[in-house]
Amino acid sequence: MVKRLARLLLLSALLALVAWLALDHYERRWLNEPIAALVEPELFEIAPGSSLTAVARRLEQRGLLEHAWLWIRHARRSGQSAVVQSGEFLLEPGATPASLLEQFVRGRVLLHAVTIPEGWTFREALAAIQAHPAIAAELQGLAAQEIARALGLGDRHPEGLFFPDTYRFPRGTSDRSLLRQMHERLQRELAAAWEQRVEDLPLATPYEALVLASIVEKETGQPDERPLIAGVFVNRLRRGMRLQTDPTVIYGLGERFDGNLRRADLQADTPYNTYTRAGLPPTPIALVGRAALEAAVRPQPTDALYFVATGLGDGRHYFSRTLAEHNAAVARHIANLRRGRGLGVR
Repeated sequence: MVKRLARLLLLSALLALVAWLALDHYERRWLNEPIAALVEPELFEIAPGSSLTAVARRLEQRGLLEHAWLWIRHARRSGQSAVVQSGEFLLEPGATPASLLEQFVRGRVLLHAVTIPEGWTFREALAAIQAHPAIAAELQGLAAQEIARALGLGDRHPEGLFFPDTYRFPRGTSDRSLLRQMHERLQRELAAAWEQRVEDLPLATPYEALVLASIVEKETGQPDERPLIAGVFVNRLRRGMRLQTDPTVIYGLGERFDGNLRRADLQADTPYNTYTRAGLPPTPIALVGRAALEAAVRPQPTDALYFVATGLGDGRHYFSRTLAEHNAAVARHIANLRRGRGLGVR
């Protein structure tokens, strides 16, 4: 009787071992097989505080997890059951139950993007950021100076203090957080550019370089012209000549600018009117990219003191050493404009 009982116990143990090995083999195979129901990318959001069991049930309800209990068992055995992160996840075809768990544990959330072009003003950048559906607008309705204080910038004017680029972020990122990231990036880029400045630059601080770079940014979109335009402005600063640049006047007009810059606008004094005031304007007039920063601190050596658009619609300029040459270039500019209008060119 005792021997028979022992044989039964041994047989039961062997059967249990076989069953365990079979289950373990099936689990390992199942965990690494692509999820058949995932035939196109699907969004899956995990709310903060969600348990692994709740996540597994939701996946099972959507047909994306055939054996939720087996998935939970694997997570607990591998010590990952308590580290599933919240966020918005993009589940891609080819994903396996094991890779889904890894995606949730590592927090590989879907990243949204916003692109802030070079030359935009702070107001334009803020509007684009706050209009993005994945960004939480915490600073909505605040004036520019209030936003600067909220970002820890004190009473500084926020114009130009943010670096234009494409930024990626998870859903729920705040405008405050993104602006801080953009400001930190600007600080790094400006410091790097300032370290590379040429000698005898008529700019006393990195901030002055930032102001000049913003003017260069607005004056041309042609990469090869930026250093040359910076060289003209540097020449004028060295000689004490007024910069006489339209973009600063336009910035000073603010919302009053209707797209047409008039002679009266050039004569109306504002802190940003470089026709009526010498030196740099008090703040940048736009957000600047790396190329404009580099041009401002490493301007191209030139004898030119003037430039004017060609009027050919190519975004380029004529550069002149003397006022007489400049007046001739202005005449060519006007002639090209008239010729373009006659040909229906805008």
